[in-house]
Amino acid sequence: MRLSRYFLPVLKENPSEAQIASHRLMLRAGMIKQESAGIYAWLPLGYKVLRRLAQIVHEEQERAGHIPLLMPTLQSADLWRESGRYDAYGPEMLRFKDRHDREMLYGPTNEEMITDIFRTYVSSYKDLPVTLYQIQWKFRDEIRPRFGVMRGREFYMKDGYNFDLTREDALHAYNRHMVSYLRTYERMGLTAIPMRADSGPIGGDNTHEFLVLAQTGESEVFYDARVPELKLGERAVDYDDREQVAGICKEFTTLYARTDETHDVKVFEDQVPEEHRRVGRGIEVGQIFYFGTKYSEAMGAVVTTPDGRKVPVEMGSHGIGVSRLIGALIEANHDEKGIIWPEGVTPFHVGIVNLKQGDSATDAACDSIHAALVAAGLDPLYDDRDERAGSKFATMDLIGLPWRITVGPRGLANNVVELTSRRTGKSEEMSAAAAVARIKEIYAAL
Repeated sequence: MRLSRYFLPVLKENPSEAQIASHRLMLRAGMIKQESAGIYAWLPLGYKVLRRLAQIVHEEQERAGHIPLLMPTLQSADLWRESGRYDAYGPEMLRFKDRHDREMLYGPTNEEMITDIFRTYVSSYKDLPVTLYQIQWKFRDEIRPRFGVMRGREFYMKDGYNFDLTREDALHAYNRHMVSYLRTYERMGLTAIPMRADSGPIGGDNTHEFLVLAQTGESEVFYDARVPELKLGERAVDYDDREQVAGICKEFTTLYARTDETHDVKVFEDQVPEEHRRVGRGIEVGQIFYFGTKYSEAMGAVVTTPDGRKVPVEMGSHGIGVSRLIGALIEANHDEKGIIWPEGVTPFHVGIVNLKQGDSATDAACDSIHAALVAAGLDPLYDDRDERAGSKFATMDLIGLPWRITVGPRGLANNVVELTSRRTGKSEEMSAAAAVARIKEIYAAL
């Protein structure tokens, strides 16, 4: 992509309505535009990151054996009356009537609809277990939407639902989701800590939230300082191996980590040595629930067992806030110049800056580098605008691409270009071919 042909409406000044770094930088970097309170248009750069995150979520869900589908955003109120949640959910639910006077709602979540789909087609234990998921737009009418995409009314979310024959099977599904989420966040360059949490309107007696530590987080969190050091890394995971999956979950949940809703001062002080006690704030980026037969009993989602009995299936639901993740990523990765994207989620893999647009040798070198990167399956952004070098550097710093290749007449006279890391600010001179090889090596390792 050439920047002269791209739609990137960057802002020079900080928007007055933006209170936190992620909101400010997403507006300045031309990622989003507010259309009304808590509702945003996703401009090309923001949409590109959103798609990258969704792709990682899809890959890790399918690796864990989960099956994608897509449900409608609009739902019938009758389904929610079956579960008993229609009147209990609260004013966050957007309700309306269609032209036939039927009561409808814009789905804030999909437990009822997925249960209806399941009961329509599955009646035997032989078809279990099954886990279905989607990535879809949701709507919750927040009373005070703020902080940009961190607390918007419309949001992009992965929601998944498991159906199992026994409690033990369902708890394995719960553990499987925890491990798949840990891997998902690590691939995005995030440390997301699973914390014991409150189930809220979803219900159930077993739930963990995943929180990214950040000063601007909405939740106060209490945790052992050793928890953020835990990593899955490159270890191989067999999601059918119950013992292995449960062992990983135990590893990541044994040390104390809770939100303010479930915090127990006595347990905290008893379990955590004083030098490891930490209090901070966190951004919720996902949550997993086990709620047993809450929805299957109410809605008649039953299967026949091997001995001929009919029993309600055991269920759980599991969500990742995909659009909210972008805000969390920026809160955890920025400086005074702009965003600093981790390599796993960057909208473009590398920026190419032409210091003398119109110079035949410089133009040819940039074109050659761009073509070599594209041929390698990478996605570069070439700043070929007729602008001052300072303006080009400022744009690259603002949008936060992790690497920049700078090409100018002086360097080319010595057969070198400059490769710069956005995170460290360090630059290194090398040949154009070496710069391309380095970028290929960096992304091949992801």
